[in-house]
Amino acid sequence: MSQRNNDLQKRFRCYTKAFRVSPEENEMINRKIALSGMTKQDYIVECLLHHNVTVHGNPYVYRSLKKELEHFIEVFSKINSLNEICLDELEVLEYALMLVSSMKKEKVAQFKADKDSF
Repeated sequence: MSQRNNDLQKRFRCYTKAFRVSPEENEMINRKIALSGMTKQDYIVECLLHHNVTVHGNPYVYRSLKKELEHFIEVFSKINSLNEICLDELEVLEYALMLVSSMKKEKVAQFKADKDSF
C-alpha cells in the first residue's frame, strides 16, 4: 500500500482536484515545474494557495535551467525574427531568466505566483 500523502503541517491529503489543459499548456506547466525543482502537486498547491513560489537551488533545478537555456539557444539560432516564437515559449523563457537573475546572488529565488504562473 502506498504511503499517506501529508502536507507540511502533517494534514492528510485525501481529496483529488483535477482540471483539463491543452497539450501546449501541459508542456508549459511541466517545464515550469521542472525549473522550480518542486513536485507537480507542491508547485500547483503553492501557486494556488500561497501565491508565492520559493525555488531552492539544487542540482535538479540547475540541470533544468541548463536544459531550458540550451533549448532556447537552439530556438533562437533557427529563427529569423522574434515573431516566429510562440508566446508560450517566451513565457517559459521569462520564467527561466527570472529564476537565474534571482538565484544569481543567493541560492534561493522567491517570486509571486500570479495568473500566469501556470
